[in-house]
Amino acid sequence: MAPVKKPSIEIFTPDYWEEACKHLARKDRVMKRLIPQFGDVRLESRGDAFITLARSIVGQQISVKAAQSVWDQFEMLQRKMTPANVLKLKVDDMRACGLSARKVEYLVDLAIHFDTQAVHVNAWKDMADELIIEELVAIRGIGRWTAEMFLIFHLMRPNVLPLDDPGLITGISQNYFSGDPVSRSDAREVAVAWAPYCSVATWYIWRSLDPAPVVY
Repeated sequence: MAPVKKPSIEIFTPDYWEEACKHLARKDRVMKRLIPQFGDVRLESRGDAFITLARSIVGQQISVKAAQSVWDQFEMLQRKMTPANVLKLKVDDMRACGLSARKVEYLVDLAIHFDTQAVHVNAWKDMADELIIEELVAIRGIGRWTAEMFLIFHLMRPNVLPLDDPGLITGISQNYFSGDPVSRSDAREVAVAWAPYCSVATWYIWRSLDPAPVVY
C-alpha cells in the first residue's frame, strides 16, 4: 500500500518584519551586526495551531532529528492531522511511533481541548499574550516555555521574551557579555532596547547559535 500523500502546508511570515529589523538595527549594536548576516530569511509559521502544539509536545526533551523522525511516523497514522483523528488512534499505534506513554497522554489531552473547544482558538488573535498563555498551560504537557514558543511561531506575536529559553540566554551571553554567565535580569536589561520587537530579536539571537531556522 502506497503511503498517504500529505497536502502541502502553507507557510506564513510576519508583515512587521522589515519594520522590526530597521528598529532593532537602529537601537541595538548587536542586532545591527546580526541582522544583515541572514539575508531575507525570517520567522515562519505553518498556520495550524493544533499541529504547532502537537509538534512541540513530540519534540520535548529529544533532539530535533529524533523529534522529526517520531513526528513523521505519527503523522502517517492519519490521512490528516486533526484533533478528532488523533482521538481515534490506538495507544499502541502511537507508542509504536516512538512516543512515550506520557507524550501519548499529552497529545490526547491536547486533542480533547481542541475537539471540545475548551481553548478559544478563534479568539486568540484578539487576546493578550498572557491570557493565551493561561489557556495553554491548562493543557497537560504545555508549560510557559511551550506557550511562548506558540506565541512566537504560530501567532507571530512581535514582543515575546522567552526568558526560560536556554538558547536565548546563551546567545545573549555570547553576543553581549563575551560568554560570561547571564541572569534573567541581565537578559531583561538587554531586551529593553528590543521592545516592541523582542520576538524578532530573539529569533536573530537563535540564528547566531544555529543559522538554520526552525518552523513549528
